[in-house]
Amino acid sequence: MSKNDVFSQKERNVIILIIVVILGGIILYATRGIFGAFLGTMVMYTLFRNLNIFLIEQWNWPKPASSIFLIILSIIIIVLPFVGIGKMLFDKAIELQQNPQWVKKIMDAVDHFVGDKLGQPDLLEKQLEASSSYLGGLLTSTLGGAANAFLVITVMYFILYFLFVNYKGFEGSLIHYLPFDDENAVAFGEELKNITYANIIGQTIIAIIQGACLALGFWIFGAKDPVFWGVICAILSFVPLLGPPLIFVPAALVLLANGQNWQGIGLLIWGFGLVINIDNVLRLIIAKKVGDIHPIITVIGVIIGIPLFGLMGLVYGPLLLAYFLIAVRIYKGNKRLSLKRDLLQDQVDELHS
Repeated sequence: MSKNDVFSQKERNVIILIIVVILGGIILYATRGIFGAFLGTMVMYTLFRNLNIFLIEQWNWPKPASSIFLIILSIIIIVLPFVGIGKMLFDKAIELQQNPQWVKKIMDAVDHFVGDKLGQPDLLEKQLEASSSYLGGLLTSTLGGAANAFLVITVMYFILYFLFVNYKGFEGSLIHYLPFDDENAVAFGEELKNITYANIIGQTIIAIIQGACLALGFWIFGAKDPVFWGVICAILSFVPLLGPPLIFVPAALVLLANGQNWQGIGLLIWGFGLVINIDNVLRLIIAKKVGDIHPIITVIGVIIGIPLFGLMGLVYGPLLLAYFLIAVRIYKGNKRLSLKRDLLQDQVDELHS
């Protein structure tokens, strides 16, 4: 008895599919710790794809030279700033550890002000206790992500080098294996590019401008460490509307608690009037140029992304959620088109019969 008598072609395909799914699940589980490297590779490839093609096809650069150049360029403009921010945060943490009375003094001043003006003594302490569990888990995941950053970056650039060198083969394989027809595959790629540009380039511009505006406000109204808090505001601005007030509202309360009434009120007006609203204006401009990610998607994406990717979850989380929604939308479009084709075919069959 031959193998063809035991299994039909359809049964063999099902068995092969089961084997592929099982092996794929094992591989995904084994690489779960560096999943951020794969997502980072996709983001980096999308950002530098056009420049890579330009260097190779227009300037006739050798493919390895173009790949190495783009990797060095991305390290300079993307990785090194994050290293600098990490060092700034680390230095500030050491400073606070060496001078814990500074933090206690601020907390006491805010509690005294809120107790006198609003009748809520120990409000700050109560809020800190209520959120300590969440913030502790958030800090742990962020530090864990930082500890794993070197491995993730190394894997990301290793993969990225070969993608840049063999970009035609990579994109051809991607189109071939995507479960869409060629037209939808191209549309899917265009959507990914727009969403990536909007979240990486657009949000980075918003973050820098918001951070600079807040730092300027701190300097004008006499709050301490304007540059440091401007950088923190830039990081938190990846959470629309919710991020910057976490910086300027406590700072304003500290100013008010210290008797600097006009400075505290001025900082609140500056924050709510300029820092937050400039976010909305810039998002409208970016949406017209390259597309936009809805603030709800961004907030949910950040909540999903930080436990998975640490600090980079501010970027990767919204992107991952946006990619998922794009795939669902294209799937629904394909399903609708398939139903129309089936209906049309049934009508044709009825006419022939």
